[in-house]
Amino acid sequence: MKTMLKLALVAAAAVLAFGAHAQDFPAKDKTVTIVVPFAAGGPTDRVARDLAEALRKPLGATVVVDNTAGAGSSIGAARVARATPDGYTLLLNHIGMSTMPALYRKLSFSVPNDFEYLGMVNEVPMTLIARPTMPANNFKELTAWIQQNKGKINLGNAGLGAASHLCGLMFKAALQTDMTDVPYKGTAPAITDLIGGQIDLLCDQTTNTTSQIEGKKVKAYAVTTSKRLTTPALKDLPTLAESGLKDFNVSIWHGLYAPKGTPADVQKKINEALKAALKDPEFIKKQEALGAVVITDKRIEGPEHKKFVAAEIDKWGAVIKAAGTYAD
Repeated sequence: MKTMLKLALVAAAAVLAFGAHAQDFPAKDKTVTIVVPFAAGGPTDRVARDLAEALRKPLGATVVVDNTAGAGSSIGAARVARATPDGYTLLLNHIGMSTMPALYRKLSFSVPNDFEYLGMVNEVPMTLIARPTMPANNFKELTAWIQQNKGKINLGNAGLGAASHLCGLMFKAALQTDMTDVPYKGTAPAITDLIGGQIDLLCDQTTNTTSQIEGKKVKAYAVTTSKRLTTPALKDLPTLAESGLKDFNVSIWHGLYAPKGTPADVQKKINEALKAALKDPEFIKKQEALGAVVITDKRIEGPEHKKFVAAEIDKWGAVIKAAGTYAD
């Protein structure tokens, strides 16, 4: 009986302590860490560092970025899934959250069930580009060239599960044409080889391609969004959808997550701080410089964020399974 009483008292104390913790979040002497599941210096890392800076004032806490890279973002995501659900360890991840369930058949966590969804941050359009010596001058001519060169086309990407890999899979499926995938260890070497003519095509985010397009180092044919872009260097590019690939719409989005079980009050405080950060003029300016569009629609709310990711999991699961491409 005494043992049961002790257990009940311990449980009650833990509940009270956790409740007080949620009420006092964030504590002045504690740091909020945003885990980035990619190496420092990449596009997602840059978004995270801009966001950390914008979150500090509305959250009233020191916010730092910690890179835990590897295995298509699954190592960093697993770290956050296992973290104490107190709001001090968060995850910023991109489209990888929706592709991991299909790419990795033995994940140690569940994307739908092991995270709290705190809201989306931004979206980054993608562009279809080619080596500078490509004879085609527009998308219609490019599709004709692809049909004439079946079995001889090299389609580069930044590695298995990278945004460029996923866009390439969807592009091949939309054209119903096989191409040879050429994976690289990152975007930089892929673009270098594209400029040098070692590969023919690449589909990658504007963060990486806009300067190359502006400098006329590559040929650009289309954007992957549902609407044309307003960026000066890209405004004349048609969408793939209007070019004949119906419903082709791919963007690289980023969202913020916490471990499952993070108290609702803590989630609310982080979400409110996120909304304030996304209205910060300096943050918006930095995202525009990256070619990214800050989220302003209902996906800034946790439930809508989760609903969106669920739809993306279904979409990319079908593409990955049809391609038979897995990481394990």
